[in-house]
Amino acid sequence: MRNKNLLALTESAVMIALATVLSLIKIVDLPYGGSVTIASMLPVAIIAYRHGLGWGLGSGLVYGAIQQLTGLNTLSWVTGWQSILAVVLLDYIIAFTVIGFAGVFRKVVNNQAAALSLGCILVCVLRYACHVVSGATVWAGLSIPTQAALGYSFIYNATYMIPETIVMVVAAIYIGSTVDLRSQMPTRMASSAKSANNWALPVAGLVAAVAVIFDTAQIFSHLQDAETGEFAITQINEINWLMIIIVTVAAAVLSAVLVAIRSASAKKAQ
Repeated sequence: MRNKNLLALTESAVMIALATVLSLIKIVDLPYGGSVTIASMLPVAIIAYRHGLGWGLGSGLVYGAIQQLTGLNTLSWVTGWQSILAVVLLDYIIAFTVIGFAGVFRKVVNNQAAALSLGCILVCVLRYACHVVSGATVWAGLSIPTQAALGYSFIYNATYMIPETIVMVVAAIYIGSTVDLRSQMPTRMASSAKSANNWALPVAGLVAAVAVIFDTAQIFSHLQDAETGEFAITQINEINWLMIIIVTVAAAVLSAVLVAIRSASAKKAQ
């Protein structure tokens, strides 16, 4: 029992550190708060999936506190201890502690990739709700117009939480399909270790994930006005659609070739 707790503590420390580093690598950084990262919440979600609700919530709480420390400049926009407390709780502490719920589908859904990705969707929705409430209350009149603050907050926070969710879910499906997170020590999936070309399928998934992340960043980075922070669907004309098509087609072809190599190798091994 002691060794199990020590393992969970060690993994939690490493994953929180990794999540913090990933949170600093921003694909899109919106002018009035909010950003899209490279699945920065996923390491904490994996802790929740592997070690349960308690360890997940604890890791999420620590991660949220670190996020608050790295975002202290946001507190300079609000006045009064009530507003400061609300920002700390809603935009950081509670918003990231909820990552601890990422493992709730482990015993409900047998497929690991599906269970982890569903958990990631859940925590992203919960985090989004925290930011919406914060935007409609604390930030109303500051970065969000006072009039129709709730509706604006829904749209504003969606401009970064939707792509953040997409990136996180894609990464979760990839990790959940290639790494056995249910074993005491994470290992390669047994099914992917039988083929001589067992590298092909993970690489195909990685290529597809990179393409999705690239496309998401290109599209959503143009859906918010840089001066007002407002959602601007008209700016969709400024997106480099040719580049998105090239990247998407290239990734699809390369992934298909890699999957074909993996399938051919598996047939020969039978």
